Amino acid sequence: MSSEFNELLPVAQDDRVQIWIIGTRDQVIFTMNECYVRKLATDRVQFTPIIPAPFAAGKYMTVLVR
Repeated sequence: MSSEFNELLPVAQDDRVQIWIIGTRDQVIFTMNECYVRKLATDRVQFTPIIPAPFAAGKYMTVLVR
């Protein structure tokens, strides 16, 4: 997402950041592991369960709330 779109997102000071991971099931699991290894997430429990993406056929998603 480019910076001009980021500026359009309404974010209050106390809101928590969400990182959405969308892709094939293998891509999502790989990216979750990468986030853990790179210490973006302290534990894999911080991710929501992997579910089918409602807006992309054949894709899955998870969310990391930081």
